Amino acid sequence: MLSPSLEDYLEEIYRLSLTAGTVRVTDISRKLRVSSPSVTKALRKLITYGYITHQKYGLISVTDKGKQKGSFLIERNQTVQEFLMLIRANCDISAEAESIEHYLSNTTIDQFKYLGMFMQNNPDIYKRYLEFIELPEVEQSDIDE
Repeated sequence: MLSPSLEDYLEEIYRLSLTAGTVRVTDISRKLRVSSPSVTKALRKLITYGYITHQKYGLISVTDKGKQKGSFLIERNQTVQEFLMLIRANCDISAEAESIEHYLSNTTIDQFKYLGMFMQNNPDIYKRYLEFIELPEVEQSDIDE
């Protein structure tokens, strides 16, 4: 099982491989705002786990195993971001998703996905939810009256 930090590295390597085609240590270092030695250390571990290949001072390639895991990591991040948008979380969605995604079980992620699909298929219920969360908070003194 990968640590949250290694998941972040693999996710970014996979993202870069999809968009740029080629991936280098400096690309990862810039994107994740970490030092090149930190990237190199993470790459060694990802190579050991069979997720990537890397020639010294050369390009980084994602293995089939790495592509499968990378795809999963991107989908998980997207699901958490969509859930946070769905519930209208008032935060930096990207940062919040990044903070929590590593600590949620796959079944919880699946439930986020199902809730999103349910709300898409039931816009009347989603509208009621939105109306509910925008109600002014009731003060205890209002209840006591």
